[in-house]
Amino acid sequence: MANIHINRSGTSLGIFSSAEVEDGLRSGRFLGTDLGWQEGMAAWQPLSQFAEFAVAGATVTPGTPPTAAALPVVLTAVRSGLPWARRQELGIATAFFETLKMVLLQPGLAFSLMKREGGIGEPIIYALIGGSVGFLFYFLFTIFFQSIGFMASSRNPLIGLFGAGAGIIAGVILIPFFLLFGIFVGSALLHLCLMLVGGAKRSFETTLRVVCFTVGSTYPIMIVPMCGGLVAGVWAIVVECIGIARAHEIETGRAVLAVFLPIVICCGGGLLLGIMFGTLGALFGHH
Repeated sequence: MANIHINRSGTSLGIFSSAEVEDGLRSGRFLGTDLGWQEGMAAWQPLSQFAEFAVAGATVTPGTPPTAAALPVVLTAVRSGLPWARRQELGIATAFFETLKMVLLQPGLAFSLMKREGGIGEPIIYALIGGSVGFLFYFLFTIFFQSIGFMASSRNPLIGLFGAGAGIIAGVILIPFFLLFGIFVGSALLHLCLMLVGGAKRSFETTLRVVCFTVGSTYPIMIVPMCGGLVAGVWAIVVECIGIARAHEIETGRAVLAVFLPIVICCGGGLLLGIMFGTLGALFGHH
C-alpha cells in the first residue's frame, strides 16, 4: 500500500507507511481525527475513516462521533494552503522553494492542500517569480547558442528587431508581461474546456491558481541548458493534470481531457485548414 501523508490542524506530520500509522494510532502518536491522504484518493479524510485503521483509531479516540460543529474544522485543515501562503512566517525564499519542491515532487499532496480561493495576487506573484526566472535563462541561453552558430536558423525576433543589446533589454522587460498574458489566456481556455467536459466543479480562480503554481514551479526547470525547455513543458502538463483533478475534485481522466482538449482542437483545426487550402490549391492549379 502507498505511503500515507498525515496532516494535523494544517501542519504536515510527515509521510508514513501503513504499519507506522497503525502503531502510531495505538500508541497515541497519531489521532483518529488526524487527516490522511495517499495516491489515488480524491480528498483527505480522518484516519479513523480508513478501513485498515478503523479499529486502531477507535481505541485511541473513544467516545461519541464528531458533531456537525466539529466538521468545518476538519475541512479547513484539508485546505491549509501551500508553504507560499506562509511566506511571512517562513520567509519568501524558503516559502518559494518549499512550494516548488512540493509541487514538483508531490503534486497530488500540493494541490490537495492548495486553497481554492483567497485572491489571485498571491499565486500570480509566485508564477511571475518562477516563470520569469525560467524564461529569462531560456532567453539568454537561446541568444548565446545563436551567437556561436548553434540554432542559427531560429533567430530570436527581438534580436532581429532591436539588435543584440537592445533586444536583450527588451526581452528582460517584456517577459513578465508576456507571461502574465499567457497565464490568464491559458487559464481561461483551460476553464472553458473544463466546463465543456463537465469538470468545472469550482470557480475560475481555482483553475487560475492551479496554472499559476504549475507555471511558477515547473518553468524554473528551463534554467537547464538545451533540454530544460522540453522537460519543463512536459512536466508542466503532468502537474497541471494532477492539479486540476485535485483542486476541482474530479477524475484524473476528465482533467487530462480538459488539459489536452485545446491541443487537440488546435491540431485538428490546423490539419483541417491545411487540407482545405491544399485542396483549393490543387483545384486552382489544375484549372
